[in-house]
Amino acid sequence: MARGGPFRAKRFLDNQKKAGHRPASRGDIMALADRTAFITGSGANIGRGIALYLARDGFNVVLNGSRNAAACEAVAAEAREFGVEALVCMGDTGKREDVDRMIKEALGQFGTVDAFIHNAAIRPHQGFLEMSETDWDRVFDVNFRAGLLFARAFLPGMIANSWGRIVSFVGMNAIAGHAGRTHVSASKHAMWGLTKTLAKEFGPKGVTCNVISPGTIQGEVADERLVTNNAKLKPGIPVGRLGTPEDIAAVVALMCSEDGGFINGQMWQVNGGVVT
Repeated sequence: MARGGPFRAKRFLDNQKKAGHRPASRGDIMALADRTAFITGSGANIGRGIALYLARDGFNVVLNGSRNAAACEAVAAEAREFGVEALVCMGDTGKREDVDRMIKEALGQFGTVDAFIHNAAIRPHQGFLEMSETDWDRVFDVNFRAGLLFARAFLPGMIANSWGRIVSFVGMNAIAGHAGRTHVSASKHAMWGLTKTLAKEFGPKGVTCNVISPGTIQGEVADERLVTNNAKLKPGIPVGRLGTPEDIAAVVALMCSEDGGFINGQMWQVNGGVVT
């Protein structure tokens, strides 16, 4: 697969046809299993990459975004090129009523969700003494509580099938501690704690739970301030480049595969060697 640019389902399929073969048989196995993955924040960048990698591997995918429905529908169209079903569930993961509705929509269409990837997050920058209780609640609702609610809703189906995958995101700076983002760091540590305990409780039932801590990622959607900041960080990355959504998606795809069944309760740092 081409690296360093936006992943395109059509380009991937064209390359497979030119080579005279289809995607690896792992995708065939997953398609036969008729498994479904729900990815929050999947209209662009990392979430989009994950959705397309999992679709390539045979998962039906549920896409989510809070504002840009057109972007999510475009990802859904790309995913369907792999012969899977795709459902778009628009909603704010920080609002309980939206979460409940999206759970109902996903389970209503697919019956179970076999892999849940909590990618949606917010990272507001505020001084600790300026953070209101409302600010704290909003960050925890999106970054942590949504993941808890989705996991609690999808786990019964995973347990019934003796197979499930839960992958959450924490972030390199959040785990290290980031001045001005106390609430973000706290919410991500809460997610890491939840993941470790779920891994121990549900690992014996066939469900693995892990987190990914990405480094600096260059996505296809970024504002000018982020581009400038990323350029400053690039020289400090030992591999000599920014990460791509595909770098993260490849790790998630492994975790969600049969081959990833022994990966449980772990934090994978995918950062090019910045943190070792």
